[in-house]
Amino acid sequence: MPKQATKGTVLVVDDQERNIQIVGTTLSAVGYEVMAASSGEQALERIAARCPDLVLLDVYMPDIDGFEVCQRLHAIPHTAELPIIFLSAADETDIVVRALECGGVDYITKPFNRAELLARVQTHVALKLARDEREKLIREREIFISMMAHDLKNPLGGAQFSTKMLVEQAADLPDAAKRLAKTAEEGVGR
Repeated sequence: MPKQATKGTVLVVDDQERNIQIVGTTLSAVGYEVMAASSGEQALERIAARCPDLVLLDVYMPDIDGFEVCQRLHAIPHTAELPIIFLSAADETDIVVRALECGGVDYITKPFNRAELLARVQTHVALKLARDEREKLIREREIFISMMAHDLKNPLGGAQFSTKMLVEQAADLPDAAKRLAKTAEEGVGR
């Protein structure tokens, strides 16, 4: 039986196994692939092995907190743009602001509203996948342009040489032919 496509991959990081189960079940039920980590250190290891499309990250954990995990991920080039939504019971304004200032793209308080969680996850995964697609298209365009420039270089070089020779040999030709030869040389040069 072929594997069904997912909406994206979400890493859920929380030191409470029950929270991971609840969030994981909610996301899996609508088609997301869920990875789990029970500590900040484990989250960094999982991301190093396989980068998800989004991280749902608890703020307070025993080893390293969510703020540090977020800062470490943003310091690594290939994870610097990884969207991180903080999912925490802490709802003080200064905690929310700190989470966003350290690189989080959003903040959801626990207990979470299922519809709100799904809407925010869907939005940020869709933005990440669109960014990835855009970057892929840009790379493909750059490769195509490089190949085209290379492929056109030789024929244009020959045409440029030929029109230059024509202009040099056009001394005995009528003025109209000289102008046409000069126009051809300038056009090929451009």
